[in-house]
Amino acid sequence: MNGLSPTYNPKQVEDKIYKFWEKGNFFKPKIEPKKKPRRGRAPLGRRPFVIALPPPNVTGSLHLGHALNAAAQDILIRRSRMQGVPTLWLPGTDHAGIATQNVVEKDLKKEGKTRFDLGREKFEKRVWQWVDKYGDEIINQLKKLGCSADWSRQRFTLDPAYTTTVERVFKHYFDKGWIYQGERVINWCLRCQTALSDLELEHKKIKAKLYYLKYPFLKKPADFIMVATTRPETMLGDVAVAINPKDKRYQKLIGKKAILPLAGREIPIIKDEAVDPGFGTGAVKVTPAHDSVDFEISERHNLSPLKIMDEEGKIIAPAPQKYQGLKRLAARKIILEDLEKDGFLEKVEDYQTSIPHCSRCDAAIEPLLSKQWFLKMAELKKPAVLVVKKGKIKFVPKNFTKVYLDWMKNLKDWNISRQIWWGHRLPVWQQQTTNNRSREARSGSARQQTTKYYIGDNPPKGYKQVNDVLDTWFSSALWPFAALGWRKQSEKRKAKSEKLSDYDYFFPTTVLSTARDIIFLWVARMIFSSLELTGKIPFSTVYIHPLVLNIKGQRMSKSLGTGIDPLELIEKYGADATRFGLMYQNTGNQDMRFAEEHVVAGRNFANKIWNISRFVLINLENPKPSDASNGSPTKASDKIQNLPRSGISLRETNLKTKADKKILQQLQETIKSVNRDLDGFKFGQAAHTLYDFTWHKLADVYLEKSKEQLNEPALRPSTQQNLLYILASLLSLLHPFVPFVTEEIWAKLPLKDKKSLIVSGWPRE
Repeated sequence: MNGLSPTYNPKQVEDKIYKFWEKGNFFKPKIEPKKKPRRGRAPLGRRPFVIALPPPNVTGSLHLGHALNAAAQDILIRRSRMQGVPTLWLPGTDHAGIATQNVVEKDLKKEGKTRFDLGREKFEKRVWQWVDKYGDEIINQLKKLGCSADWSRQRFTLDPAYTTTVERVFKHYFDKGWIYQGERVINWCLRCQTALSDLELEHKKIKAKLYYLKYPFLKKPADFIMVATTRPETMLGDVAVAINPKDKRYQKLIGKKAILPLAGREIPIIKDEAVDPGFGTGAVKVTPAHDSVDFEISERHNLSPLKIMDEEGKIIAPAPQKYQGLKRLAARKIILEDLEKDGFLEKVEDYQTSIPHCSRCDAAIEPLLSKQWFLKMAELKKPAVLVVKKGKIKFVPKNFTKVYLDWMKNLKDWNISRQIWWGHRLPVWQQQTTNNRSREARSGSARQQTTKYYIGDNPPKGYKQVNDVLDTWFSSALWPFAALGWRKQSEKRKAKSEKLSDYDYFFPTTVLSTARDIIFLWVARMIFSSLELTGKIPFSTVYIHPLVLNIKGQRMSKSLGTGIDPLELIEKYGADATRFGLMYQNTGNQDMRFAEEHVVAGRNFANKIWNISRFVLINLENPKPSDASNGSPTKASDKIQNLPRSGISLRETNLKTKADKKILQQLQETIKSVNRDLDGFKFGQAAHTLYDFTWHKLADVYLEKSKEQLNEPALRPSTQQNLLYILASLLSLLHPFVPFVTEEIWAKLPLKDKKSLIVSGWPRE
């Protein structure tokens, strides 16, 4: 008999099939060890197709965005593999600095402890224990989805080899003079106790108050200039009042002096084009240590910043003694009371504003003057702009090309240091001296320079490593080549064997599939890092997948109750249904409103494929449909041609009826359409095409017609061959989308010298 049960049960199939794939090493690419592919010149089958999986955080669990992205990548990978191309999907996980540290700190809080109670060494050990226990959870979830990555090559961004690469890259930048330490106003998270980039913030609209304050003139205390602020506590750090030079209301006041209330300091009234005349009174307080715009104003006017708040959010000197030690909100309350008592508070208005919050812990951000490590962007960004302008790297959809280029125009130096404990510690050692005086030190093997820092291996005596760690995205920016074992050319050992390394064979990668919200955090940084360090582009195409929203258009969030767990969908409907349901909705809109009904349709579609296959197989086994129960076999199916790597063939003599010719024509059109759509990353259109052919053209029309032909002795053998050919071709086309059900059915097909579907031929046009 055909071996297919009356109904398809994914729970009985999916785990079994995945174990079969893993046992057969089907996910590992077959490469020619002694021949390096000539990119752009060698035949398609000789050039590797490579995707580096965007490494999920070790803290992560699968959400629908992950599932959508992973399914899209797996479709491309499975198709390429079936085309006979050496194909690698490189997996791994990211150590996710702040995110992982926060998770472990929450566990410690339950025990009534903080990381400071443990100390750095014991805390890091605690995090490693957590990673060892939970770090592969999302990888196991990706396997449940059917992802066919080469898990034998799985990497972690804190692996020893990866860490060595990160440190060498830091030294490379330092030796070129591109890494420096400087004071800037940065985004400071009071909860995480670290600096954050602008890209790590979430802006939230809140109802606030706008306070109007009087700053009296030095020579005429009865007169004043009025400023408006939402943060009166920072006034203690004011160094000036600024107005726009085009604001006619205040022209006569430029150059005069005002008295800072409560502090009694003289501050100048200056003009600067950064001032918005439409905000408040048009005159603004300048607090350079606690506002990034004000810091830039102070730089233009040679004003020294006054830092009056520390990293814990407490008021510090040189603020008046009365306020020192108070937390910012407590200080605000007392300062407002004193201002009102002294007649300096004119009025208070309701005001809606946008406040940046830490994307990891949701705490409000404090702009703070801080000494940090920065990477210069001026030279790095130039080639990264050029390769995109020249089309060497293409964005899909195309509109993200402009998004990328516009952002690169205004790229500022990158704050790469973080004040946390989990991550890549800066390979910087500071000279320990009793008088803090700098001495000459060598930067590794680099040039001599007068500095109190040492960068490199084996620091001399008297040097202690700095506490800061690198921004997580610094190591993530190296992912496509560092995960493949890249080393600087000068560090490579001359291998006696002709065998190529993974980096030599598989880099550059082919496609990057990612979300639009990390184009700047990750994509841009990978491009300029790769160009600088390897001299090559990291990938040739960047596919930006949609953001998955719920049916109401809200961002999915488990905490807000608007999220949908893809693992629950897999448990309920199966992995194939989940994959197909996601792809069916992926029709090009960048905001995809997810509807579970499409996953239900995906389950029904898998059942339809199963039932079509049962019909075909039953009618290959028996002389005619009416005899399906007697098990009498026929040899007609033996006449089907083998399935070579290049595709499936069928003799023209089998096309004896109009129905035969029409369905074969429709099949060819489907193959062309699916190829065209997948080449253009139009996954939704390809899914719709496959659904339409399978359900409406094959099942609704040709299978019904074939029932008549199977009852005619003259047509039965050719109809059997046509059915088997169409089914084999269809299963091949469907496999990247619904791999489990197609592989299970494929095993039952009576084909000569049959390979597993995952490595069999892709249908040719």
